[in-house]
Parts: sequence; structure tokens; C-alpha cells
Amino acid sequence: MLRVREGDSSSFALLLSRHRAPVVNFLFRMVQNQAVAEELAQEVFLRVYRARQTYEVSAKFTTWLFRIASRLALNWLRDTRKEKAQASLDREVADGVAWEVADRAPTVEHTLVKEARMAEIRRAIARLPEKQRAAVLMHKYQEMGYAQIAGVLGCSEPAIKSLLFRAYETLRGRLSHMG
Repeated sequence: MLRVREGDSSSFALLLSRHRAPVVNFLFRMVQNQAVAEELAQEVFLRVYRARQTYEVSAKFTTWLFRIASRLALNWLRDTRKEKAQASLDREVADGVAWEVADRAPTVEHTLVKEARMAEIRRAIARLPEKQRAAVLMHKYQEMGYAQIAGVLGCSEPAIKSLLFRAYETLRGRLSHMG
């Protein structure tokens, strides 16, 4: 990002290629709509590019990047809550997006059971309150630490620990039948 700030356009292309997929995946899990996730990701990187000259190193670049992404997602969710119909999570399969890692030689039954379990987990995460969902997605899927999530969501580390505790307790309750 420091090279981008200095006007190196090839560094921005590298930055975009390195971080686009994780940002789109995060946004998709937040908004449950692939087209909207793609649009929001474009806006994230447009904002990064526009802010290039004023960028200051105060935290990891990814913290700053995911702060922009989470704020855009939370704003979109807030602004479209009433008009948005809940997108079907089964659409992931129709769109050809697979979030599970396939076993070496799974049986058809094993694959179907695994897909059903993952879909149920995704639905449970999608029903969490927006900030809890964002924190869980960053913690589990983006593998961010408490401090980085706190930086993204603009709260203290203890607040993030509490937010994640409540989210995981809710998920544990909703998914307890899965063993």
C-alpha cells in the first residue's frame, strides 16, 4: 500500500489480485448475495484507491481493508433490511461456489451429509446479528485475531471477545443437535 500511495499502479494491481477473493468471500457471507458482494468489493477497492494518498500505517493493511469492507456490508444490510428478501444459501451450489474442501474419495452419501451440515451451519451464522456475524466470519473464515477484528469493527478487544462469546454460544445452541 505504501508503493500505491507513491503512485505505483502495478502495486495496486498486485494488492487487488491478492486481497480481492478474501474480501468478496467475506462480503458474500455478510450479505448473502454474490452480485452485491461483487459490487461492494468494487466499492471497497475504489475507496482504497481514492484514499491512497492519505493512507497512513496505523495498523495492518488487512485491518484497514476489512474495516472498509465490514462498514460497507453493515451499511448495505441496514439500508436494505426492509426491502431485502433473504437470499437462499442453496444458491451457492447453483452458482458453483463450494466452500467445503472435498475429501480424497468421498461417497455420495458422505458428500450429501457434509453439504447439508455446512448449509445448516451457514444458515445459523446468517441468522446471527450483523456485528456478531461479521466478527465470526472474520475470526473463523479470515483467521483474524481479536485485536484485528476490534480494529475492523471499531470496538475494544474485550468487546470483541464478548461479542464472539455470545455468537458462539448462540451457534452452539442452534447447532447442538449436530453433536
